[in-house]
Amino acid sequence: MPRAVTSGSALLCLLGLLIGSGAVWADPYDQAKRIHDRIAGVPPDPLVLEEMVELIQDQASPQEIAAPALEHPDFYRVTLKNFATPWTNRDQSVFAPLNDYTATVIGAVRDEIDFRRILYADLVYTGTATSGAPAYQPDSNSHYEYLEAQAIDLSDPALFAATSQSSLVSGLPSDATAGVITTRGGARAFFYLGTNRAMLRFTFLNHLCHDMEELQDETRPADRIRQDISRSPGGDSRIFLNNCVACHAGMDPLSQAFAYYDYLHDLNSDPEGVHGRIHYNAVGQTDPRSDSRVTPKHHINESTFPLGFVITDDRWDNYWRQGPNAHLGWDPTLPGYGYGAKSLGEELAYSQAFAQCQATKVFRSQCLRDPANQSDREQVEAMTAMLNGNGFNLKPLFAESAHYCATQ
Repeated sequence: MPRAVTSGSALLCLLGLLIGSGAVWADPYDQAKRIHDRIAGVPPDPLVLEEMVELIQDQASPQEIAAPALEHPDFYRVTLKNFATPWTNRDQSVFAPLNDYTATVIGAVRDEIDFRRILYADLVYTGTATSGAPAYQPDSNSHYEYLEAQAIDLSDPALFAATSQSSLVSGLPSDATAGVITTRGGARAFFYLGTNRAMLRFTFLNHLCHDMEELQDETRPADRIRQDISRSPGGDSRIFLNNCVACHAGMDPLSQAFAYYDYLHDLNSDPEGVHGRIHYNAVGQTDPRSDSRVTPKHHINESTFPLGFVITDDRWDNYWRQGPNAHLGWDPTLPGYGYGAKSLGEELAYSQAFAQCQATKVFRSQCLRDPANQSDREQVEAMTAMLNGNGFNLKPLFAESAHYCATQ
């Protein structure tokens, strides 16, 4: 006869099955604490905890439950800073100082503006005069280093507010601004040296959640591939046809939007560009080094393949609207071409890939993992739909994902 299982053993077995199946028992106090911890990064004080517990017991919405946590200064100063910082550097490190790129993301979430504007608006967030921060400098990050060192409350509009990039950066007209793309932090990271293709690559990676390897399509026309790309790497033209074309056929006509931009600094005295600044060749301006409005970096290695495409303006075209990359969900009301960074920012921001990417990143921020199962994927889909339906206000997604993961 099999030995009878005691009630205690049965309970342990049942608990093991529940844990193994992913089910978790969490009382309202535990749920409230976990939601606050994830959103603000710190435990709630007793009064806030009781308020959130009562909301949970009253079956309030996730946004109502999370509201006290979303008001905490550390949500802006720590959680959102850590959320956005990896987008501001090529190493994708969270260990980087606050700058105008990060600050603009934080401000956009706080003020619940259309989050798509971070890729095309004449927008930047700075400390106000009341904050005591030194004035914004186009060749220094000292303004933001002060805000971070002094732990300025970024949740307070009296201390931290929106302004226009064009009013702060000499030589950058409003129609040449493109949200975080044209911030000093963005320029230092992705217009630094090179050919400005890095700005396109990291904008796709950070804001559409797709790197160039995922977007390869060898069926696109190769007519816009620049002179600096060899047509026979290592003497073998098959490498170009089978590998290089797949990325550059789509990448080069898009990155042409950045033809008039550069990041200027003294390579000898300031090789890291600490005191550099964004540069833009405005209408009527001829760059003495290229004898055109196009910045000289776009003529790097032009002798590699002299018959390649020569950039003469900032006209961009999205060849990836057709072929396999049509799945990114390009907006059919936009033309798929334009001039300059601002219109390209709109093209990218109004894609479905942008919306889904933001929902996925918020989920990852609050759940501390990627979506791993069908329930997770349905949650991200619901959050993406919420973005599309609420004017692209990102803040409620933190509440929705924190509540979801606290109750799983």
